[in-house]
Amino acid sequence: MKYLSVCSGIEAATMAWHDLGWTPAGFSEIEPFPSAVLAHHYPNVTNFGDMTKYKEWNLDGKIDLLVGGTPCQSFSVAGLRKGMDDPRGNLALVYCGMLDHFRPNWFVWENVPGVLSSSGGRDFGSFLGALAQLGYGFAYRVLDAQYCGVAQRRRRVFVVGHLGDWRPAAAVLFERHSLRRDLAPSAPQGKEPSAYFESSLAQYREGDIGGTLKASGGVLGGGSETFLVQKVYETHPADSRVKEMGETCQTVTSRWGTGGGNVPIVEAYSIREDAGANTFSATPLTVTPALQALRPSVQSHHAQTFVADSVKVRRLTPTECERLQGFPDGFTNIPWRKKDTSPEGLRYKALGNSMAVPVMAWIGDGIDMVSKL
Repeated sequence: MKYLSVCSGIEAATMAWHDLGWTPAGFSEIEPFPSAVLAHHYPNVTNFGDMTKYKEWNLDGKIDLLVGGTPCQSFSVAGLRKGMDDPRGNLALVYCGMLDHFRPNWFVWENVPGVLSSSGGRDFGSFLGALAQLGYGFAYRVLDAQYCGVAQRRRRVFVVGHLGDWRPAAAVLFERHSLRRDLAPSAPQGKEPSAYFESSLAQYREGDIGGTLKASGGVLGGGSETFLVQKVYETHPADSRVKEMGETCQTVTSRWGTGGGNVPIVEAYSIREDAGANTFSATPLTVTPALQALRPSVQSHHAQTFVADSVKVRRLTPTECERLQGFPDGFTNIPWRKKDTSPEGLRYKALGNSMAVPVMAWIGDGIDMVSKL
């Protein structure tokens, strides 16, 4: 398929759909840092910028799919709830204009759950009514990223549409077994955070559960130093209240880079394996390294037998946020304004505004399957 992505951000859609062989016809992003990330990773794809000027775009041939998450602030429970009266909310109507102009067979639209109740539901109803008038059948569903293999509670509304018929869209979003309402999250009850953090990479990229988490140097075995994350805590930005999150991290948000205790903290243990005795001993940490998952081929047969009692606390890093969203390590760490690396605040913001890659991969797989029937 050939797709056009608007409100592109750092392009979760392109990351998710690359393996399907789909090609982007163009991006539409106006924020400087996400635009720089796109230019760095996709130099041959045009970023058309302002989506309100879509009638001026010179696209090569017909597009098969339009994807985008129009700005959600006007629909957010935390926002002012101006809905369609907010210029950002009106970009949802611009999105409808693009559907009328380009007439793709498919579309995918994303927003926060607050859109369902904005203006008593009238805003979302207006949007769906406009889609129907344009001749699109559609289905919508709230999807949580934790059910797609990442350790993040991230609920978002997804509307999938098909030109002329609602049934293909419904077949994408509503698989038969989900109607029994017995889905389990990616971290089963009782599984330690070390296992669910690794699943954010292993389940998505390897199709299986990998080894334990480790520091960036060495592997688990042969005396290499490692560490495990035991717990994740939410910190309140105003008064530093702390709340344990349990088995999944809260939603990655754009405000994590704004300071004031916004970024969650993790409790980490330093451990060292004694290769001769096949045991672990605790080692004090001065700096906790970044989380990293091992591939299944290098996991140890005794990877879960350890003793650790040395604890250090630190915040989640941008690299870990990339993993929580399903992006490769360092994806947002690009050369920026004559420096070799990017500011952490910009990385947090870009990741918080992005869609979760595994969720987009699940939707893409469904569209690909239904299109071939």
